[in-house]
Amino acid sequence: MQFKTLSLGLAVAIASSVTLAAPVDYKIDPTHTATVFSWNHFGFSTPSANFTDIQGVIKVDNAKPANSSVEVTIPISSVNTNVPALDKEFQEEAWFNAAKYPNITFKSTKVETKDKKHFKITGDLTVKGVTKPVVLDAVLNKQGEHPMAKVPAIGFNATTSFNRSAFGIGNYVPNVGDKITVNITTEATAAK
Repeated sequence: MQFKTLSLGLAVAIASSVTLAAPVDYKIDPTHTATVFSWNHFGFSTPSANFTDIQGVIKVDNAKPANSSVEVTIPISSVNTNVPALDKEFQEEAWFNAAKYPNITFKSTKVETKDKKHFKITGDLTVKGVTKPVVLDAVLNKQGEHPMAKVPAIGFNATTSFNRSAFGIGNYVPNVGDKITVNITTEATAAK
């Protein structure tokens, strides 16, 4: 009888550890996520703009980080440059062509661990119907229970850069910089 109790306890402990180690899908919280991009403006300044209403899922496998993944959708209509006329211009065919390509998407293809908090995330970035590989340098800010929502939560910062002309948006290059620098901060939560 004592052996059966011990075996049952061990089985429960193993099952619990397997459950804890299972991959978790974290849904991106658009109210706590920002994608800020910047560029060189005629050599005089480095303006920035951001996208809002970002949707996506971060799948985290703590036991095997290489099995983790990221999928994100960014609506072009959400761009905010702090210049309403430029926001409108960015929707046009010469820029993002939002009527035909309403979203920017990113889908990871590889996640590499540098250390416990730093990751290299390679993926496919699609802008204006053109898909190119990019690399995100990501930093884990925190993983744990969200103090208000009482659900598993995770937060990252990430950076990347690319040439906008590679995506068919070469307007005013080289006077207005081709290189776009992107800074991302995101918070995501899992279901209870």
